[in-house]
Amino acid sequence: MSTKGRRSTKAKQTRDAKDPQAYDHKKGEDKLLLRPDVGLQAQFRQKKPPKSYRYDPGLDPALSWDVSADRERAEALVARIEQAEDLTEAKLAAAELRQMSRPFLNWAGKAERGEFTVPTLPLFVHERLSTQAILQSVKSHKRDRQQTLALFADEELDVADRLLKAYTYQTDWVNRLLLGDSLVVMNSLLQYEGLGGQVQMLYMDPPYGVKFGSNFQPFIRRRDVRHGDDGDLTREPEMVQAYRDTWELGLHSYLTYLRDRLLLARELLNERGSIFVQISDENLHHVREVMDEVFGAENCIAVIAFKKTGFASDETLSTTHDFLLWYAKRSEDIKLRSVFGERELLPNELFFYDQIELPDGTRRPLSSDEKNLGPRIREIGRPYARNPMVSPGWQDSLSLPVEFEGRTFRPPPNRHWATTQEGIERLREARRLAIKGNTLRFIRYFDDFPLQPLGTVWNDTGVGGFVGDERLYVVQTDVRVIQRCLLMTTDPGDLVLDPTCGSGTTAYVAEQWGRRWITIDTSRVPLALARQRLLTATFPYYELRDPARGPGGGFVYKRKHNQKGEEVGGIVPHITLKSIAQNEPPQEEVLVDRPEVESSIVRVSGPFVVEATIPTAIELSPTGATNDNQASYEADPIGRMIEVLRRSPTLRLAGNQSVTLKHIRRPAKAMDLHAEAELVEPTLEDLAEEAATQKSLDMKRGKPVAFIFGPEHGPVTEQMVFAAAKEAHLKSYNRLFVVGFAIQPGASKLIQNCEQAVGLPATYVQATMDLVMNDLLKTTRASQIFSVTGAPDIRLIRLKRKNGNGPLYRVELLGLDVFDPVTMQNDHRKGDDVPAWLLDADYDDLVFHVTQAFFPRTSAWDHLKRALKGTYEDSVWEHLAGTVSEPFAAGEHKKIAVKVIDDRGNELMVVRWLADAESER
Repeated sequence: MSTKGRRSTKAKQTRDAKDPQAYDHKKGEDKLLLRPDVGLQAQFRQKKPPKSYRYDPGLDPALSWDVSADRERAEALVARIEQAEDLTEAKLAAAELRQMSRPFLNWAGKAERGEFTVPTLPLFVHERLSTQAILQSVKSHKRDRQQTLALFADEELDVADRLLKAYTYQTDWVNRLLLGDSLVVMNSLLQYEGLGGQVQMLYMDPPYGVKFGSNFQPFIRRRDVRHGDDGDLTREPEMVQAYRDTWELGLHSYLTYLRDRLLLARELLNERGSIFVQISDENLHHVREVMDEVFGAENCIAVIAFKKTGFASDETLSTTHDFLLWYAKRSEDIKLRSVFGERELLPNELFFYDQIELPDGTRRPLSSDEKNLGPRIREIGRPYARNPMVSPGWQDSLSLPVEFEGRTFRPPPNRHWATTQEGIERLREARRLAIKGNTLRFIRYFDDFPLQPLGTVWNDTGVGGFVGDERLYVVQTDVRVIQRCLLMTTDPGDLVLDPTCGSGTTAYVAEQWGRRWITIDTSRVPLALARQRLLTATFPYYELRDPARGPGGGFVYKRKHNQKGEEVGGIVPHITLKSIAQNEPPQEEVLVDRPEVESSIVRVSGPFVVEATIPTAIELSPTGATNDNQASYEADPIGRMIEVLRRSPTLRLAGNQSVTLKHIRRPAKAMDLHAEAELVEPTLEDLAEEAATQKSLDMKRGKPVAFIFGPEHGPVTEQMVFAAAKEAHLKSYNRLFVVGFAIQPGASKLIQNCEQAVGLPATYVQATMDLVMNDLLKTTRASQIFSVTGAPDIRLIRLKRKNGNGPLYRVELLGLDVFDPVTMQNDHRKGDDVPAWLLDADYDDLVFHVTQAFFPRTSAWDHLKRALKGTYEDSVWEHLAGTVSEPFAAGEHKKIAVKVIDDRGNELMVVRWLADAESER
């Protein structure tokens, strides 16, 4: 399904067919560098060293803010500026001199930290998503690989090309959801992709303070987060590590956190770009001082107060507003677009517009009661004001007497008429002259320009403004707030960056208004929410001025009126004294929030990708420290994992199975194995339970089993499993346990078939992410030392019916085994009780292409269903809200992948060959 190329043709096709179609706004000529697929991680060799960033050398807390206290140093700086051989050196000296002459904020650790270093990590593409591709997949069973790849914005490159051309080859732009620490990701964008100076607007919504509950939403389907509650602690190691490292010194760490990210944000911003930082009154003053330091006080454009709630109780005064700090990269070069708000005809306005013109043309003053009518005054007539018609200074030619209604008028002393005698005559002919007291005035109707530029207080936000009028995220921002920032400082096609994704509001707004976007978050929960929000969203289709260029060519704006004669189009005339007096067309204001809409076309999000930074994996070696209890995880990761097993020797597996270990130790002279242990003999109760449940691991008690541990920051690989299984088989171990934080599909497949392939059964143990948090959460009841979770339980069925390409298939999600570390019980969750599950009907072992997306027990697809007005059968939407997929044909790779998103945003995936499908009964 291609994007609309020419409005008239596509619109006509849609109207003729009476069949609404979904299109997106193609990105035109915009490009970005190709990033490697996650399946190529092991082969990626383009490593870069960490990058160090220095703060402004003038920001030395030892300096006094009084130049006279260090005159010698100041004179040396002046001489350095005068003798500088290049502009950069002069700018550095000038910045240092400016810093000496103004106060600055100091905090603990600032003086000792003149620079900071960020690891330079590549970004790998994990998922490709396209609403159009999903709709195509559920509407037709045909498999057109070329067309599908185009919908995913995926170029037809072989594996070798994807690897060799990564970060060197330009490809078409695709919007991006990035998982990782914002500092690391922004550094990657700078160092690997050269995006410095290319971001037009950066919107940042950092934590308002240092409370744990104010920073994270640990569950997808629950927004209430209580500070200090163990059950509400996020289980994501990146988030907890960030929390511990960032807020260790409270506010001092918080300011360091902000300054580091603001510095990289400045590097990414275009010279005409703007940054908005959203903050509450708790730390508004501190954050402004930090931004003054990074961007320069002279580049502060405004502090905007926006309403966040209708009412908030407090012991003193209610806090109903949050704030936006708006800074430019260079205030003298800022890109600025006028954004207007509706001008309300309130009673206080009628004390200025105190006259009214009735429908028959007669004019009279408003009565006291009429002034209280507000907007209802329009039912009586057209209110107007009598504005002064003089300008400062005396000019003979513009100070001649004027006769009007039998009286003669002259300008007051040291004033002159604001227009010529000819202009005054044109005002007379237009019935725009009136008398007020002893002065001649100009008649200005309220509707001459019923709009007003936005000010710095926005009181119309905070009520509504959410998708479906429902908050998705604990600290979600009203759409209108970000929309105004975006419209004021960007044009269609510009790049917008948000390093604090949250529920994806910035991405949502940027998608609506045809801007390119990148959004980042450390947590999987907001990315899961943003993914759903973008996939299922619908937007107005704005008419493109140059369809070949996409939004970068701009939108079409027109003048239109409603039935009441009010201007409702994107171009509004601004009638002034000058335009009437000089007989000129009134100046026209383009309302950038009112482009022309093609109502017959439903627009959906364009294709986007999910990417992540993957740190270099820690190689797990069987050798290490001899003292397991004292070895640190960084120095001896295997020793730490063995100690974990000793402290928590029971492995709880999928299906309510468990095994208990004893004599856990390192193996002697092992090549690829990391640990060995013996299984505890079962009790009579255990044997009875196994017999009753007919579930047994069929292991010989007392015979040793072998372990390998996957890397902390990478997946278990097929090669790792094969080498360990061969050695375990040769040494007559009973079973191989593979413990990992993530696993490649090939490795998962090998584990399932390990007994047939190698002669030794193997079991994969999914380790909880708490294990990489070191000692941070050991004391909380919600953080058991060791726990595991099962893989998604699916049924793959080969249907009896076929299409022209062969048999059709269907997937059913049966459920998910989730281990609860609080109750120490396995919870089997049914398929309709997960937030989301995704299907790739032709998995290539590299990137997960979402061909069908399911959101059980939610109305996520309802907006699109209503917009498409019966284009699809109701059964299609029922499938996308349930546990059974729409039928699909076999793809090129003959295998599928199913990914389940749990309540904490964790992604659990299973891969199946189509050849293993069971036949439909």
